[in-house]
Amino acid sequence: MNSVTSKILSVLLVICVGTCLLTIGFHMVNQKYETETAILATADDSATFKGIYIRDEEVVQYGGTGTVSYCVSDGGKLGSGSAIAEIYADESQIDIKQQISDLNDELAVLKKIQNPGTLQSAQPANIASLINEEYKSIVSSRETGKLDELSEQKNELLVLLSTYQLVTNTGTDFKERINTINSEISRLKSSETVPLDTIVADHSSYFVSYADGYEDELKTDKLSHITPELINEVRDSGPVEDGRVIGKLINGYEWYIAGVIDNRKKNFAIDDDVKVKFQSTSDIIDGEIYDIRDTGDPSENIVIIKCDEINFDLVQHRTERVEMISGEFEGIKVPRKAIRFLDMEETVVDEETGKESKQTVNCKGVYVKLGERISFKKIDVIYEGGDYVLSSLNAGSGYLALYDDIVVEGVDADGN
Repeated sequence: MNSVTSKILSVLLVICVGTCLLTIGFHMVNQKYETETAILATADDSATFKGIYIRDEEVVQYGGTGTVSYCVSDGGKLGSGSAIAEIYADESQIDIKQQISDLNDELAVLKKIQNPGTLQSAQPANIASLINEEYKSIVSSRETGKLDELSEQKNELLVLLSTYQLVTNTGTDFKERINTINSEISRLKSSETVPLDTIVADHSSYFVSYADGYEDELKTDKLSHITPELINEVRDSGPVEDGRVIGKLINGYEWYIAGVIDNRKKNFAIDDDVKVKFQSTSDIIDGEIYDIRDTGDPSENIVIIKCDEINFDLVQHRTERVEMISGEFEGIKVPRKAIRFLDMEETVVDEETGKESKQTVNCKGVYVKLGERISFKKIDVIYEGGDYVLSSLNAGSGYLALYDDIVVEGVDADGN
């Protein structure tokens, strides 16, 4: 190779290297891509609305005089012939019954502590661990609003603490206190009198200690007459002012929640299983969409949810804000502003003949940054949120994968 050829090759090599460096520098300075990492996310279809509660209820009244002592708590189940309430001449007898009940509760706790089997099998280290767990349960119940569980948890903690004292010989014997309680219960029982009257249930039902005036209007046989106007008018008015009303019986297990939602995206359908959250309690109950009806306004549909769980909290209101949740989705989170469309040649299978053919398909996807290279990857949308979508986790080759760098700024529809 002569010197002229060598010089020419050297010049060309310098030009190529210089061009590459300039190109890299140009891209580093001018091609500034804004990216987001493709991460795992979950979402659900939900709607929050004013719900009204519809149940088959009948008001229980008493025409006589006296003071009412309830035998069942709100949401409690009654059998046919079960006592709803007892009527006494004055409140002194109710106070006596309450004192006896409180003493019996304390007596049950002390007897549990004194049980020989409990003491013989108890080990200080195990009890200390249980005390710690019970304390955590109490804190959790307080933070989540499950106040109905606190009383039982408090008693259990008391049993554990007292048992720990006894097995470590740092506590005292409770026999004297047990004897005192038994004597006090006997004394109080000697002052008890027979109730003037007893109100009983004539069929199986659930009980609520008040009536709010909607018992006749909001029955299950009137579900077809529910309107947005009626839902808007219903108020959580509380007990009616009527001295004859003892409470009401809820017949059957099924009751309903009605409200107005925007279902233009058809996220909810009849027979869908849903979960319902409430403003007034931390309880979450299962339900089923019983009906969805048009109102004439495309943005308003009446939804009716069927439920079969009743407890104290769920009968304290006639209306409140509720959240209905249907379905849970897990996938790759994709910013909506990053979505692009690209014509791609794909193999399509004819469903009738089974033959494969190549066709140009307009595919939905995103551009991802692989080093300095920008590539298009398809997405398989399984959920659409406000400013994002979820793409299937395992869509296959050519689809967006977890931890890809999605280009959200700096690339146009053509990938430039």
